[in-house]
Amino acid sequence: MSDPDRATFVYMTAGGVEQARALGRALVEERLAACVNIVDGMRSIYRWQGKVEEATEAVIVAKTTARLVDALTARVRELHDYDCPCVVALDIAGGNPDYLEWISAETGRPG
Repeated sequence: MSDPDRATFVYMTAGGVEQARALGRALVEERLAACVNIVDGMRSIYRWQGKVEEATEAVIVAKTTARLVDALTARVRELHDYDCPCVVALDIAGGNPDYLEWISAETGRPG
């Protein structure tokens, strides 16, 4: 059985830095993520509705816990302007114990 407090990265993309910023701010303010990193200017090549497309996007990496992945995904789907937003969770295998504890503390329920 997996640990619901296990630190987890959630990789996402957005159509630009402004949308990425809005998504990231909402996730942190709502305590669905402890931190969000945004990398602007990624070039994506993908197949969509039978055609190969290219676009410039922003990458979003959220640090959260496993128990919040479903809620975070649902919130992104509500806020995102894509029909099918990329939201992929990746378990964190290890790292600085103090940092991993901080992720858990910052995504906990307030007070």
